Amino acid sequence: MIVALIEVAIGLWLLTTAADEFVEGAANVASALSISPVVIGAVIVGFGTSAPELLVSSLAAWHGDLDLGVGNVVGSNVANLTLVLGAAALIVVLRVTPSVLAREAPLSLLAVLLFAYFTTGGLQRWEGTVLLGALVGVLTWIIVGGRIDHVESHSLDNGGPLSTQALRTGLGLLGTVAGAQLLVWGASAIATMAGISGGFVGFTLVAIGTSLPELVTAVAAARKGETEIILGNLLGSNIFNSLAVGGAIAAIHPGAVDDEELATIGIVGMALVAFIAWAFMVTRKRVHRIEAVVLLVIWLASVALMARGATEPVTVALGLSSF
Repeated sequence: MIVALIEVAIGLWLLTTAADEFVEGAANVASALSISPVVIGAVIVGFGTSAPELLVSSLAAWHGDLDLGVGNVVGSNVANLTLVLGAAALIVVLRVTPSVLAREAPLSLLAVLLFAYFTTGGLQRWEGTVLLGALVGVLTWIIVGGRIDHVESHSLDNGGPLSTQALRTGLGLLGTVAGAQLLVWGASAIATMAGISGGFVGFTLVAIGTSLPELVTAVAAARKGETEIILGNLLGSNIFNSLAVGGAIAAIHPGAVDDEELATIGIVGMALVAFIAWAFMVTRKRVHRIEAVVLLVIWLASVALMARGATEPVTVALGLSSF
């Protein structure tokens, strides 16, 4: 227990110190390369902040705990578009650009719906291949489209040349992911000792832990006014979670989800949340504080619903302390 608490403390420290450098570096790299910040957010930041989900869910599947792996993806997708998006929108109104509405927003929604559709019938290896193939197509579309977008010019800060900014971004990303992983290890070990169900652990504690890079990055970006990076990060993260992480789980350990709440409430709720967030972006072209409150309430309600049956014994322990 003491080791787990130490992991949690160190993880929180790393997260808070690395996220600011990560966001500032990523924004400056986008400016220097004349790439839309939303593309940087969707591809580089989105992939980087989804690394904890990829690691944890893949290892969970490898250890035979499909419920925890799928629960992590479902819970992370829900947390990204409710807890994280809501927290960022409380700090600053998020303007949704036409390019995001035409590209990243619908692609993220379709990715989540495809993962939900495959998961409800039990993940198969061929479905994992489809998810990974879709990821390649989606990334190509985003990158090519992002190069065409008009980019408003803004100068680099005092951080220095492009090479320095790239190093700053990489080290910030590494610190953010490492901090999140330490926090996940500690929190999951504590949860496993308490004997609660794998689906609930994946949907809540592990999902929140692996979504902390998105949360910390979004808050840091909101404080700096980099709203395009926020939306790109969250939408890109859900794309990677659904296609990359979902594909990896299906390839490693295909099968059906046994946790009843996760297989029904969790997966259906994930699809509904993705649609609601998309609707907020489309209708007003902004995410205001009113929508932020609604999203945060939805997240709390989803956790409460998933809590049913949460005290069922964990039949397959993930054994996070062993890797």
